[in-house]
Amino acid sequence: MNHILAEIERLKGTEIGGLVDRRVSEFKLLGNRTSGEIFKELCFCILTANFTADRGMKIQDAIGDGFLNLNENQLAVKLKELGHRFPNMRAKFIAEAQNHKDTIKQQLSSFQGEKEAREWIVKNVKGLGYKESSHFLRNIGYDDLGIIDFHIIDILADNKLITKPKSKSLTKSKYLEVEEVLKKIANISNLTLSELDLYLWYLETGKILK
Repeated sequence: MNHILAEIERLKGTEIGGLVDRRVSEFKLLGNRTSGEIFKELCFCILTANFTADRGMKIQDAIGDGFLNLNENQLAVKLKELGHRFPNMRAKFIAEAQNHKDTIKQQLSSFQGEKEAREWIVKNVKGLGYKESSHFLRNIGYDDLGIIDFHIIDILADNKLITKPKSKSLTKSKYLEVEEVLKKIANISNLTLSELDLYLWYLETGKILK
């Protein structure tokens, strides 16, 4: 753990630290916008499952308000044109999720905590598991959820903080177990899990996206 902690402290004093702060502020601003804007971020996270975040961002920008009003067939055509790996399935998930496009902000505000909100998303939005649900909530300003993908697994395993799982698909119990490891790092580093994820993502990929 000491190596990770030292690297994070080093980055805090660089331009990367400032970029992390700005990105987290952007997440908070998005969380205060309309249900429609929040829903479009939900669609972005549906797109990034088994896909890349940077390509998902390009598709999100290209489709824009189409996430709110295009039907499943229209979305599938658009996603295929834009080069998504799974255009038909992602279009199906987004079309089904449109049931929540006008109410998602109110729905999320009704929960007592971040984990309760995550459980609702996992159960009610097809295409979003624990990682993607955490990603979505982080992107609209939630601070205390871990986004655990293979990049995070690799950096934790390389630093002997976890044993690398044999399967890339984590069970709920394994996900929560790894999340607790991230919480320990965040607490020592005086960071939220939202901030920590951006630092770890940068350490593993050299990028800060969303």
